[in-house]
Amino acid sequence: MKPNYYDIPEPFFHREQARAAIIPIPYERTVSFGAGTGLGPEAILRASHQVEFYDEFLGLEPYRAGIFSEPLGNPKTVSRLSPAKMIERYAAIVARHLDEGRFPIVLGGEHTVALAPFAAAIARHPDLHVLQFDAHADLREQYEDDPYSHACAARRMVERAPVTQIGIRSYDKEQAAAYSTLPVKVLHAWEIRGGRDPLPFLEAKLGDPVYLTIDLDVFDLAEMPATGTPEPGGLSWHEVDRMLAWLFAHRRVIGLDVVELAPLAGLHAPDFLAARLIYRAIGRRLGEGTLQP
Repeated sequence: MKPNYYDIPEPFFHREQARAAIIPIPYERTVSFGAGTGLGPEAILRASHQVEFYDEFLGLEPYRAGIFSEPLGNPKTVSRLSPAKMIERYAAIVARHLDEGRFPIVLGGEHTVALAPFAAAIARHPDLHVLQFDAHADLREQYEDDPYSHACAARRMVERAPVTQIGIRSYDKEQAAAYSTLPVKVLHAWEIRGGRDPLPFLEAKLGDPVYLTIDLDVFDLAEMPATGTPEPGGLSWHEVDRMLAWLFAHRRVIGLDVVELAPLAGLHAPDFLAARLIYRAIGRRLGEGTLQP
């Protein structure tokens, strides 16, 4: 299998010319239900090779902006890192791409990996706002005595930046109380599925610039069954895509992560959904670019 995401031709995967960088982090250390998120980046890599270069909705070929792929890494080796060491190592990688003018896309891995690109982004943009697509609030102070659990990802972010949450449909009593004390705004999945238009909410609540974190369990299980912590009643592809279209048109997105894919043997549709989601995000953020073969 070729190591470049989307199997793009030369020179579009060369680091020096690329305007986007994909950074896989196959990290799985604190999962609390189903396992397999460490295999997510490789599954997305395989699926990405089947994505058409031309995005029929955007009317362009996003790969022409240039997409550099960092090495995949070994899940067992990466997952032996402590959360703090993992965050430090990959924040430095993301920081270099930001400083060289690239749009970073991190692939998990459990949701804890989002703290690495977030750290790099907020160090350069102290006024950063976080937009979180997720089924879970992830606002626990700690979970199973671990403040870096995947269940605490948003809590670690909100300590440094305001967070706007979309698609939430699961949290405990303590996290419910946290909504009244923390700088977090939430639009639940049932509100959107019940007919509330999310775009006015985003316009009113979401600042600029934005760091975007997408936990794939935000999607309905019919479209995204491959997640370790499934919740019924999620959002559809079209609902999420509509919100992302608004986001990239109205806010400056500094970086992106897509996390919590736990591949299912013999079922490729969830992997492909993730690959399409990322490719379209690159197209929306960067356009087609001007590189020539």
